[in-house]
Amino acid sequence: MIRLDDVEIFARSVESVSFSEAARQLNISPGLASAAVQRLEKELNTRLFTRSTRSLQLSEDGERFLPHALALLEAQRQGRAALAYDHCELSGPLRLSVPSDFGRNLMLAWMDEFQHQHPRLSLYVRMSDRAADLMRQPLDAVVRYGALADSSLVALPLVENNRRALCASPEYLKRHGLPKSVDDLRQHNCLRFVWSEQVHERWRFTLPEGERTVAVSGDRISDDADAVRRWAIAGKGLVYKSRLDLIPDLLAGRLVDVFPSSYCEPSPLHLICAHRSRLTPVITQLRSFLQERCERLAASCVQPAR
Repeated sequence: MIRLDDVEIFARSVESVSFSEAARQLNISPGLASAAVQRLEKELNTRLFTRSTRSLQLSEDGERFLPHALALLEAQRQGRAALAYDHCELSGPLRLSVPSDFGRNLMLAWMDEFQHQHPRLSLYVRMSDRAADLMRQPLDAVVRYGALADSSLVALPLVENNRRALCASPEYLKRHGLPKSVDDLRQHNCLRFVWSEQVHERWRFTLPEGERTVAVSGDRISDDADAVRRWAIAGKGLVYKSRLDLIPDLLAGRLVDVFPSSYCEPSPLHLICAHRSRLTPVITQLRSFLQERCERLAASCVQPAR
């Protein structure tokens, strides 16, 4: 069995290019450091170093093993930190950017609860459907729908299986009829919103026969997705947005599903940080809190099979 102490001595030896220096940093004898690396090599059945009287160099297998060794040590550090976080009182500022509809109608109430649990937190919540720049703006994290375009950011899933929902009010459908296919959407008033500087007017669907994209039109556009949802409730047209945002209206009968959920575009929800150093105790616990609330909400409105 691989011992993490041996892995740490191996990593220190690589960093310092010396068993003696690694031993000094860890306050152990050089003999113990050397024996630890030999024990690790025996467990891995390979040579990690090419040794000589004057130098200590990684072997090819050592080069391959090093990133995994560092990952093991980082996982141990994060595990210890996570246990410590459970015993810490959260405090300080928490600066978030959230989508307008999700933020205004769901997250505000949830954040009241989260702050009640952690009264030493102070909140700054920016509600916008425009993309936030985590590198330049003073934000700790953002809540966003969709796939992550910038792979350098850290995305913590909140609801991975969320999809959009195509909905309308009962009054609208009574006046204009129920669309039978995606092609019928061209004859309907489709309410559109601006997302990251672009009008969301190419609606994508995953149908049994394959993926389809339909260019839609209508007489109303807003840069606030909450306004578009409210127009739909008022019977002004069809709305196509995250099902999470629409669940309270679906449960209350203000909106009804037009297509089965499986036909609609995936829209996973994430809590996003600029880099791993931003995964503070506050963000870690916030992620767990939001994930539980989102899963509970999604489970409250499962669309029946058709």
